Amino acid sequence: MAYREAVGGAGKVVLRPEVTHTGPVTLRAHPVSYAYADYLAHEEACNTKNEFLGGQIYAMAGASPQHNRLCVAVGALLLPQLARGRCRAHSSDQRVRVPETGLATYPDVTVICGPIALDPDDPRQHTATNPTLIVEVLSPSTETYDRGEKFEHYRKLESLRQYVLVAQDERVVEVWTRSEKGWSEQCYRAGEVGELDSVAARLDVDALYRAASPPS
Repeated sequence: MAYREAVGGAGKVVLRPEVTHTGPVTLRAHPVSYAYADYLAHEEACNTKNEFLGGQIYAMAGASPQHNRLCVAVGALLLPQLARGRCRAHSSDQRVRVPETGLATYPDVTVICGPIALDPDDPRQHTATNPTLIVEVLSPSTETYDRGEKFEHYRKLESLRQYVLVAQDERVVEVWTRSEKGWSEQCYRAGEVGELDSVAARLDVDALYRAASPPS
């Protein structure tokens, strides 16, 4: 996920406080509080993607080339594996909502198995509520948020079985897996292959970063 900004009154974009790496992100409060329907209308009229939480709309700014290459590479490696089964990968244009907390956002990669469950509060039916696996490519400005507060929201999704964090600055893929005992983490590095059992797929770390490396 890339750096975010907050949209204040009258659609004005306001920079959010700088994200620290020592605790959860606290979102800045604004005098204007938006309803979810307002957010959806804003998304339809806007040519950028925005996140919604707690009555606030947060603009998601563009990401680095490496971030974008990693997102595409993850999807490219998963697609041929998923084609054999009942799971399908979706790009960062797929909006996901956590009904229990109200968060609406755009994960870098979303995998949904079986029929997609669409948010009944979205009249355009563009919002999914049943991801099986979510991938976020870490950015310096949002790493703490992706690891902490955002993951806490994602955990509220009953359908979610695995959460994958992909580093930009080193060959590291973290896979969080839900079981009856809770969530456990497995870290995969160069030369290793991540097991994405929830979607019957694997993620080869070297192949991922090789596909995302800039041409020489």
